[in-house]
Amino acid sequence: MKHEDFIEIAKREVVSFEACRVEIPLDISEQFDVKDVFVVWSCKTLQNSKALLSMPHKGALYYEFTLNGDKEEIYMNAYRKLVNKKLDKNYIKSNHKDIYERT
Repeated sequence: MKHEDFIEIAKREVVSFEACRVEIPLDISEQFDVKDVFVVWSCKTLQNSKALLSMPHKGALYYEFTLNGDKEEIYMNAYRKLVNKKLDKNYIKSNHKDIYERT
């Protein structure tokens, strides 16, 4: 499978999964389109591919797709952000002093 085809399948699956999530209001989910899905990162190595995707609406999940080219299978994982924690210089310096001093 071409990497571009893998990405297109992944985008369609993101739209399908997001549209079925009960916490997304129906009036919003009915407007979802493949054009709304964005690729954060993707890579192709030999016959395998991997991609990270999401959508711009609030509460969108973060998706990881993996193509196993040998088996012609695609795996999907969905993640939700649990924490957004700032690790500033002072925090790093006090909690990871051994590493900070190496730099």
